[in-house]
Amino acid sequence: MSITSVLKRYPTTFWVANMMELFERWAWYGFYIIFALYLTNSTDEGALGFTQTQKGLIMGIGTAFLYLLPIITGALSDRIGYRKTLFIAYTIYTIVFLLIPIFKSFTAVFIIYLMLAIGAALFKPIIAATVTKTTDAQSSSIGFGIFYMMVNIGGFIGPFVTGFVRKYSWDYVFYSSAAVIAVNFILVAFFYREPVQKNKEDKQKYTFTEQISHIFGNIGKALSDWRFALFLVIIAGFWTMYMQFYMTLPVFIDQWVNTAVLYDFLNHYWPWLAHQLGTVGGTIPAEYILNVDAGYIILFQIVISSLVMRYKPLSAMIAGILIASVGLGLSLATQDGLFIIVALLVFSVGEMMSSPKITEYIGRIAPSDKTALYIGCSYIPVALGNLFAGIVSGNVYQNISDKITLTQKEALVRNIDLPAISAQFTKNDYFQRAATKMNMNTDQLTQFLWDKYHPSSFWIVVAGIGISASVILFLYDQFIIKRR
Repeated sequence: MSITSVLKRYPTTFWVANMMELFERWAWYGFYIIFALYLTNSTDEGALGFTQTQKGLIMGIGTAFLYLLPIITGALSDRIGYRKTLFIAYTIYTIVFLLIPIFKSFTAVFIIYLMLAIGAALFKPIIAATVTKTTDAQSSSIGFGIFYMMVNIGGFIGPFVTGFVRKYSWDYVFYSSAAVIAVNFILVAFFYREPVQKNKEDKQKYTFTEQISHIFGNIGKALSDWRFALFLVIIAGFWTMYMQFYMTLPVFIDQWVNTAVLYDFLNHYWPWLAHQLGTVGGTIPAEYILNVDAGYIILFQIVISSLVMRYKPLSAMIAGILIASVGLGLSLATQDGLFIIVALLVFSVGEMMSSPKITEYIGRIAPSDKTALYIGCSYIPVALGNLFAGIVSGNVYQNISDKITLTQKEALVRNIDLPAISAQFTKNDYFQRAATKMNMNTDQLTQFLWDKYHPSSFWIVVAGIGISASVILFLYDQFIIKRR
């Protein structure tokens, strides 16, 4: 069957759902791709100045919470209706985005991020379930490829918008996300239709307590197959690796990578683009570098989906996880901004091969009347992956690669007495004072720390996690699935 004939099979609701996914991802990735920088950068830049460990706790636990909630919200949406759930989700999203800039303490930011997670958790299973219900065995591979492409179109546009507005204020990052998510009110109100007819009597079958008990009973049944449960645990390893792209790579680029090389390259071949993306100091902000991943997926997702549709999902996942692990690992191993652009191409190919197949695989094995529930269960490994990723990006990165921590170690070795970092003496003040005390400028101190402490060794941790998941999934396929 040709791609053209497959595209004609999709109903209007399929396309509306994908447009809502685009705007939601625009709003989400617009702030999330630089959220780690907002949490950890120096307060004199308008950021919060948290430690890497605090960042890991907020992003790890908070995002894990986001992905655990769909276990409940997905099942509830099957009962109360997708449209009603979407209205609630967009309301929470919009309000919380407007409130985030108000809070500055660790506890307050942690709580407000958990509230944002509730809105996202209400939204997440609905669109994936809609795509599943509006596709069939012949159209699902391309359908989920389109879905994932929409994710990345939104993810591509968002950082460009927020990268521009954060030049003026970090507050505008969150305000712009609120404005974009509000567009979805129009789409859900006038164009979205329930993909299936609801049984109103079944909605009233249980009390609220019985309904929650029923949900967890169904989850228990879904996880009672140890093979399926083991699959979810293995995939958690993939997500632990993958989430370093958001939790660690932007911080790594901001702290260590010489993006002036990339700026000079663009300025030579495309001066207008270099001027639009670059800073007054002749560098490229981290969010624009990370954004090439979404650009690659927009360009190549349909091609990759068409190529892998002939392979079974597990085989595509195994190869994709391996390739993505190598690509992301290489991105964390260099100070060369141009090399990172190439490494992210490798990462994106692996991502395109593996990530859509995970959702497709679980969506296809779900009973027709429990689609959103099973899609919700598919978020269990994502939740576990984010939880573990927060630890890796927090404590592990802080000890191995964080520039301020390494500067503090060097100051201790040299017996240099420096004031503690505070609201009055920021991270930037500390690093500048340390460089002066060591008779260096900040660029020289950065290179010295890179050469002495090897913060790039963090790439071994990240790649090792992903490669291990790929190998274990291969063994799972060979010795558990094929011998079943």
